Amino acid sequence: MAPKESTKDSLQRASNPIPDSFFSTLITANHILHKNSIVDAYGHISARNPRDHSTFFLSASVAPALVSTRADILEYRVLDGSAVDASTDRKSYLERFIHSEMYKAYQDVQSVVHAHSEAVLPFSITSVPLRPVFHMGGVLGTQAPVFDIALHYTGSDRQDLLVPNERLGSALAASMNPGTVVSRTKNLIQNIYSRPAEHAPPWPSHPVVLMRGHGFTAVGGTIEEAVYRAVYTVTNAKVQLQACLLQGGYNVGLVGEQMQGIKIDGGKGRAPDTKAEGVKYLSERECKEAWEANKTQASRPWGLWVREVEASGLYVNEYLTSPEEDEEQEAEE
Repeated sequence: MAPKESTKDSLQRASNPIPDSFFSTLITANHILHKNSIVDAYGHISARNPRDHSTFFLSASVAPALVSTRADILEYRVLDGSAVDASTDRKSYLERFIHSEMYKAYQDVQSVVHAHSEAVLPFSITSVPLRPVFHMGGVLGTQAPVFDIALHYTGSDRQDLLVPNERLGSALAASMNPGTVVSRTKNLIQNIYSRPAEHAPPWPSHPVVLMRGHGFTAVGGTIEEAVYRAVYTVTNAKVQLQACLLQGGYNVGLVGEQMQGIKIDGGKGRAPDTKAEGVKYLSERECKEAWEANKTQASRPWGLWVREVEASGLYVNEYLTSPEEDEEQEAEE
């Protein structure tokens, strides 16, 4: 059973309230992720409590686009993923343990995004690693490890690829800081047997992890950073997929031309003018320094994304409703 909040803790909360801007930003983050097709009816973003790092905030189990009020945001304990307000009748996300275990493992993580992007999914079920292919892809780190939940099931687990408890959430969090790795290829961080969470550093060595047949999870030092990382992880996946298809098609055509040349020359063959090549990825240093440069500019797309969701007409954020709009709504009622 989750510990009951003490009178001292209750008084401390009352005397040091969380600013409205925090909840407004978290609501807007839900809308931005939906507007950019990172999440649909599924997927979620959380943020650690800025006043008490032992708890975090995550919306109730509703579509991200429909999160609109403070009442839609629930508070959970990092310790075990339990709701701080046990009396709430709002339904919780089954996979809130993805969030609680990330906060438990890495003290510098302040926000977590989980999504099922179709652009990212192919990299979770093939031997092709998701690696940065352009400067904005530096958000990934050198590449994204792949968490295979099947390695962590026990006989009592329901094998639906979801993360519904602390044990599986802990295994996912540990996979962002892989120790011993068994790889199918030299480039793929796959099938991870990880360091215990208690030995994890304050920040994971890989800020994005793919989840086999499920999606991905990304972390940030702020809400804005977590959103930024999620958006450009998906963008990188789209660019990389197109590059792989283009390069693969070119290589196949090149081989065909060479084979045709051999046939025409009566089997003598001829030296090809070009050779088959692979996609050019960012180097480790390029990944690091590209992210360092772009991190300082993260406020630029955030400002644009905020205006886009405000102008769309779909999203509602109670903290951004003007007094005039309130008066108009009351008059209509």
